[in-house]
Amino acid sequence: IQGDDNLQAMLVGAMMRKIKSRNWKKQRYFKLEDDFMTIWYQSKKAGNVRSTFSVNDVEAVREGHQSEVLLSIADEFPPDRCFTLVFRGRRGNLDLVAESAEEAQSWIWGMRKLIENVENMGEREKLDQWIGEWFKKADKNNDGRMNFKEVQDLLKMMNVDMNEHHAHHLFTMADKSQSGTLENDEFVLFYKMLTQREDVLKVFQEYSVDGQKLSQSNLEDFLREEQLEGDDIQLHAKQLIECYEPSDKAKRMNAMTFDGFLMYLGSAEGSIFNPQQRGIFQDMTQPLCHYFISSSHNTYLMEDQLRGQSSVEGYIRALNRGCRCVEVDCWDGANGEPIVYHGHTFTSKILFKDVVSAVGNYAFKVSQYPVILSIENHCSVEQQRVMAHHLNHILGDRLLKTILDGKAPIRLPSPEDLKGKILVKAKKDGGLEQSLSGMVEDSLNGEVSDDDEAAEIDEDHPHHESIHCRLKKSKQRLSKELSDCVVYCKSVHFTSFKHSRIHSKFYEVASFTESKARKHLRDAGAEFVHHNSRQLSRVYPSGFRTDSSNFNPQEMWNAGCQIVALNFQTAGEGMDVNDGLFSQNGCCGYVLKPSFMREADVRFDPEMPQKRDHYHPVVLTVQVISGQQLPKVNIKEDSIVDPLVRVEVHGVPMDQAKQETRYIENNGFNPMWYDTLHFTIHTPELAMVRFVVEDYDKTSKNDFVGQYTLPLSCMQQGYRHIHLLSKDGTSIPPSSLFVYLRIKHLE
Repeated sequence: IQGDDNLQAMLVGAMMRKIKSRNWKKQRYFKLEDDFMTIWYQSKKAGNVRSTFSVNDVEAVREGHQSEVLLSIADEFPPDRCFTLVFRGRRGNLDLVAESAEEAQSWIWGMRKLIENVENMGEREKLDQWIGEWFKKADKNNDGRMNFKEVQDLLKMMNVDMNEHHAHHLFTMADKSQSGTLENDEFVLFYKMLTQREDVLKVFQEYSVDGQKLSQSNLEDFLREEQLEGDDIQLHAKQLIECYEPSDKAKRMNAMTFDGFLMYLGSAEGSIFNPQQRGIFQDMTQPLCHYFISSSHNTYLMEDQLRGQSSVEGYIRALNRGCRCVEVDCWDGANGEPIVYHGHTFTSKILFKDVVSAVGNYAFKVSQYPVILSIENHCSVEQQRVMAHHLNHILGDRLLKTILDGKAPIRLPSPEDLKGKILVKAKKDGGLEQSLSGMVEDSLNGEVSDDDEAAEIDEDHPHHESIHCRLKKSKQRLSKELSDCVVYCKSVHFTSFKHSRIHSKFYEVASFTESKARKHLRDAGAEFVHHNSRQLSRVYPSGFRTDSSNFNPQEMWNAGCQIVALNFQTAGEGMDVNDGLFSQNGCCGYVLKPSFMREADVRFDPEMPQKRDHYHPVVLTVQVISGQQLPKVNIKEDSIVDPLVRVEVHGVPMDQAKQETRYIENNGFNPMWYDTLHFTIHTPELAMVRFVVEDYDKTSKNDFVGQYTLPLSCMQQGYRHIHLLSKDGTSIPPSSLFVYLRIKHLE
């Protein structure tokens, strides 16, 4: 890194314009700090002398006019001086204009280099960097050393409630130079003493003969007996020593010291999620309806759906999270240009063509598998023609316009068949059969949009007069051009499962509000599952969720519904479970349904899981051992968390369960529980497990600290770390839980 010219320029710093809107453009001085990890900028705000953000927080750098804000000032500043820093989670972008194109290039390439550097860091470097960040925060007077008072303040910041005597004892032991202050290496030593992992040491000593190291065969015993590994254990033990053991001396002896053991348990291999299921490992050649598909609702909204901001950014964020079905709510706009917004509300409006461009640019950045544009069409025939023109013109041959091999198909194509393609889901005149024979004449009877949510609110609650009047369904005609953009996803009105069994075609897609879907699930669960083995269904949140809250997608997956649309802009349990399911299989947005939900001749009723063939319930045992460096929830200086862990199972109704550990007073730094929880799971193939850490509060609702959700089928057994995520789903290293897991078949 040191010799890189771009980074040298960033160390010097540059005056740039920070842009928030057409009217808000302010000069700010930006520079890279000497740690190559922190960007510092000078703000003119009173009292706010300097602000910083970490390279860790930046997800990507976009060049040129690639955000709505920069597009709005495109006439003022050329693209070669503009760039956008995109942050992780739901934090807003930072739009900047440099003084010159050269300066912009330095920052664009410099930032990319720094981001790449962070992504390639080993566990040890990450830890050193984390310790360095704490040192900087605590060294209030910036003299590069830390006195005891600064150390005490630091312990509070780090969530440690330690009595003064014990803290002073550690301080003196670390102060090798006896100077009364800790310098770099001494602080690292202090931190190591502070973070001594008694819980891991206990496990290490059980398998170590001399208490100092594990021989290769000791390590093999541990992998076999505790981690339940079966494949070539000898080779794996060798690789772990090679990869995680810091001491060359131990490596030469084919042994692992405690430091190496700790590094292994803290790594991706020692984590709860099975690394073999991280990449694409599922069969991607089955019909689309055999997969759960990551899907977004009201994708254009950044906040709530009454007066929120509509933005193209919503599409970019969803697609970059692996979402494969986005929603586009289209209305007639000025100058013959269709617009996208939440109809009849005060949400702002964006152009349909800008949405299509964003989808074209970002559809296949993180996944090659097809993207479905779910179009909710309220436009006149004229503007529908404009929509069709934009789809064809902007997407070109990425837009799927004809069936794949020209022959009349009998089932939906697979994600593999449709790689790199964008499909339109909307109303269509006639079906695939007629399109093949060229029989469709320009429509006079095609009607548009009956999966409009407004209409659904209407049907569910006819007594809501005000809504009823405002949202009269408008029956419009359908333009042939737009109808022709629809191939495998024809939106239809759902009548009944019986009607579908007899009449419906494999390319027809029905949409259900969450309440309708729940009713079908209760009344005819097995029928719903069977219906979804043949064709796609979409479920979306009720129109009454004006705060854009989410339902839990699990109940809809239990019925085999593929397109379960959530408000990606709203953090919480629903999105955690969604992120958890789609974190497997390469985060590609498609997850293969269990076989009993794909086969037409198998009957599965989510309400009665024990009735299916090959019913194999399991017992999940979770021992919650300890927590490490949980983030501070309360901003108040003196408050330290009282953490408890709740383990939740989300699955078929019989499997829904929650259990909690006790809470530990005043210790967010290294709480120890050793509490054991047991769950019986009847349909393990559908179960998701969510670990939630909360700050116990006896007078009010507990505060959220962190969470992690994953499919039971991706869980590794034995001693594992769970690396916690924030409310936004971003990682918060080094916060983790240490657990012991067992999954046993019930005989």
